[in-house]
Amino acid sequence: MKKKGKVYLVGAGPGDIGLLTVKGMRCLQKAEVVVYDFHLNAQILNYINHNAEFIYAGKRGGHHAMTQEEINSLLIEKAGEGKIICRLKGGDPFVFGRGGEEAEALVGAGIEFEVVPGVSSAVAAPAYAGIPLTHRLYSSSFAVVPGYEDTTKGESAIDWAKLATGVGTLVVLMAVRNLKALVEKLVKNGRSPDTPVAVVRWGTRPDQRTIVSTLAEIVATVREKEIKPPAVVVIGDVVRLRDKLKWYEDKPLFGQRVLVTREHSGGFELLEDLGAEIIEFPTIEVVPPESYEELDSAIERIQSYNWIIFTSANGVRHFLRRYFELERDIRDLKGLKICSIGSKTAEEVRKYGMKVDLIPEEFRAEGLIEMFIREVRSDGGATPPLLLKGMRFLLPRAEVARELFPQKVRELGGVIDIPPAYRAVKPELHGRRLKRFLKEGRITVATFTSAATFSNFVEIMGQEAQDLLKEVSIAVIGPITAKAIEKAGLKVDIMPEEATVDAMVREIIRKKTLR
Repeated sequence: MKKKGKVYLVGAGPGDIGLLTVKGMRCLQKAEVVVYDFHLNAQILNYINHNAEFIYAGKRGGHHAMTQEEINSLLIEKAGEGKIICRLKGGDPFVFGRGGEEAEALVGAGIEFEVVPGVSSAVAAPAYAGIPLTHRLYSSSFAVVPGYEDTTKGESAIDWAKLATGVGTLVVLMAVRNLKALVEKLVKNGRSPDTPVAVVRWGTRPDQRTIVSTLAEIVATVREKEIKPPAVVVIGDVVRLRDKLKWYEDKPLFGQRVLVTREHSGGFELLEDLGAEIIEFPTIEVVPPESYEELDSAIERIQSYNWIIFTSANGVRHFLRRYFELERDIRDLKGLKICSIGSKTAEEVRKYGMKVDLIPEEFRAEGLIEMFIREVRSDGGATPPLLLKGMRFLLPRAEVARELFPQKVRELGGVIDIPPAYRAVKPELHGRRLKRFLKEGRITVATFTSAATFSNFVEIMGQEAQDLLKEVSIAVIGPITAKAIEKAGLKVDIMPEEATVDAMVREIIRKKTLR
């Protein structure tokens, strides 16, 4: 029997990725086809199953990629193939999102669908501008209307005579181009010219901009401040509360967009809490090694080692994943001492219920050798010149890594095996959107956690890479990364003493809040 398709009409919210609902995220992750619009935070697309088919159906600057009829036909066609489809819309699909029209088309074709509401810009943009739509002392009602309707035409779908004075707060979406006619209609129908008005452009995003005026002056103010779409217009006495209640634009890192070039943005959450937006563009992807032969051999003789050294959380995860795939028992690691480079790596080890015996903060060959020598001496071990004689070390790590530490272990009489547990490769990425953001000055900080993240970024961006970063603050972890960037003719602005993401984040906050 042929599998039945299904369509999820999902609201992605107005821009802040945190406003995407949990259910919306689940629908994205199981979708086989994603049909999406322009006014989305493109970071949402990072959460989609990358085997899914992506189809752009939005419009920008009045240019439609697809007509509504074509979108309806596409949804029906893909569902007819038995696919799970996520129709991803900015804001809420049933608030001026034509979700109702798409649902009607699906019903007519006998296709199952669900609606996943999203946070509409009608409520989110005012909230992020510090304007409550209702307040006991100012307004007990609000209405939301579209601003793209020609308010000068004879037959309007909106009863302006009732609307002008019939609600406390009026929210108008997509109104900037028709603002003059909108104001004239409201004043003509009894709304006071002194009524406060706010226009919120790109609400909930780092480039949010809010202007406040009166109904009589707002058209001139918008022209003077060069406010362009997309914007939400809020009309009513509640606008007076903005000076007291604005919170988002007062965050210490408001307006900062931070580029993250490694996989997963764990550790950068504090920047978001302080108002920055994280732009994920991983230039390294961690994948299994080309062959498990060496790692499997080491696991088979795991009890012959004295120490296992993990240099990263990736090393921990990939080693133990393979360890359990081979149906080995965690109890077989009893008696084996564990060295974890850095506190984050140690945290990952402890998640598996294992004790960490040694936690150096940096993977520096000389310092690490000294630590092991002290450990050996405390156990009554070897004496010079073969200080590590009889010691066996296992170092599961990336397929390509520095050889200095293994070389020194062998010089001191120790035995060390370094099987590859994973590889760091350059993912297949298209940097067109990121290039646009960099050219427009919308990325303020670029972070690189290794020389490879930078070199891969340069490869993906092409010949323009260095020019694109010249006006951006560059933050790095470690002198090797800094050296690779400086060799390319760029300046490193932020490099913490401690080579961790947490330390880099703290330094970014320190530098960017000294404005």
